[in-house]
Amino acid sequence: MPDHRAPGGEFAGRVVLVTGAGQGIGAAVARAFAALGATVAATDRAADAVAARAAEFTREFRADPGAGRIIAHPLDVTDAGAVEETVDRVERELGPIGVLVNVAGILRTAPVLELTDRDWADTFAVNTTGVFHLSRAVVARMTPRRTGSVVTVASNAAGIPRPRMAAYAASKAAAVMFTKCLGLESARSGIRCNVVAPGSTDTPMQRALWTGESAVSRVIDGDPAPDAYRTGIPLGRIADPADIADAVVFLASDRARQITMQDLYVDGGATLR
Repeated sequence: MPDHRAPGGEFAGRVVLVTGAGQGIGAAVARAFAALGATVAATDRAADAVAARAAEFTREFRADPGAGRIIAHPLDVTDAGAVEETVDRVERELGPIGVLVNVAGILRTAPVLELTDRDWADTFAVNTTGVFHLSRAVVARMTPRRTGSVVTVASNAAGIPRPRMAAYAASKAAAVMFTKCLGLESARSGIRCNVVAPGSTDTPMQRALWTGESAVSRVIDGDPAPDAYRTGIPLGRIADPADIADAVVFLASDRARQITMQDLYVDGGATLR
């Protein structure tokens, strides 16, 4: 059996690029990899937020010799040119990217008949086209090295209909299938591509959906009302961002070396899959 331990941490000496790292799941993913020794290129459209996350990690882990580091890079994933420039810079300054984690996403909620063209286009631009831009740029560089891992953070909404979330659910479903197709095309080059599909997770995006004192209990218990049609969470808790990060780290690690094109639901059983 291979020895997956590495001096200073499981990802010591490896470069990981994480999008949407300014808050929520993206920030937790960047922190998890860096805590395991990786050099993390943390990107986000919110430059101040991603810089703050990098500074927080530096303060917290300055005394840990096994920890890696987080380097902030402002990036709009919808800008293909900026993506290429950022990936070039990361590889030039930090080294070859061994892991890409696509987390950046936005949520625009409305009934389908009230969705605007802008809401639809913006949602797909970030949640789907952004995944395409980053994956294309990074995998093009991984291919001649014949190694690498891509993990796309989608949503359990990609696999179950949700009222008022048609644009979000459709964009995430497209990102899932794109990632699986990329995994099929890249497998012979030693590149693995997987998906993590979170359910309700305690992030700013999730909290923006909560209204009233009973909002959390409605998420956990479920809501059969016609404007929800929502099952509850059998495990009885909303996920922490770290729960999702742990799944991402596993799929990116050598412990998952025989796993590709998979869609791992981390939702406490909410979709009954």
